[in-house]
Amino acid sequence: MPRTVHPERHFTHRVGWLRAAVLGANDGIVSTAALVVGVAAAGADRQALLVSGIAGLVAGAMSMAAGEYVSVSSQADTEGADLARERAELAADPAAELRELAAIYEARGLAPALARTVAEQLTAHDALGAHARDELGITEELAARPVQAAVSSAATFAVGAALPLVLALVVPVSRVLITVSAGSLLCLALLGAAAAGAGGANRWRGALRVTVWSALALALTAGVGRLFGVAA
Repeated sequence: MPRTVHPERHFTHRVGWLRAAVLGANDGIVSTAALVVGVAAAGADRQALLVSGIAGLVAGAMSMAAGEYVSVSSQADTEGADLARERAELAADPAAELRELAAIYEARGLAPALARTVAEQLTAHDALGAHARDELGITEELAARPVQAAVSSAATFAVGAALPLVLALVVPVSRVLITVSAGSLLCLALLGAAAAGAGGANRWRGALRVTVWSALALALTAGVGRLFGVAA
């Protein structure tokens, strides 16, 4: 009888690009919408709204790319240093490393003899890979990729930031504040739901948490704009 393979869907392979993409799109919408709303609340004309929004898009996209690249590069450097240290330890004392690996499996519930056997077989197959995965928690799927994170964040930031700019361009200036706020919150809720679904989480919870925090950001910047606009 042929053995039936049970298909399973997992989402951890998406973590690297999904986190950067969601962060970029979310920040693009929130920061640009908040900027436009704040300037609109101060009573600025359409040209000032668009100039400030475009400047925020360019600056934000570059900031996201640089920040993601630097932070994920630091993670990659740390992972590389740990792997180099582990490689040296395997070369210097393979017997001790084998005992260490067996102890890890034993602590996870395997019988001592079975843990030793598993450690021996995995060491024979790929010693560094076994220690990277089971001792250091470093896997190929979750490894740091600085360029991927930077490009994902910058691109999705620009896409997200384009939404409030388009709304500010097509609606009357007198309605920019309410239209940009409502449109941005709707898109943020959809983004939160989509991101949660892509990661296998609850869509409603994902939509709610991003909407609440984004509404707070828009309200605060509108208040600041109104304050300085009145003062002017």
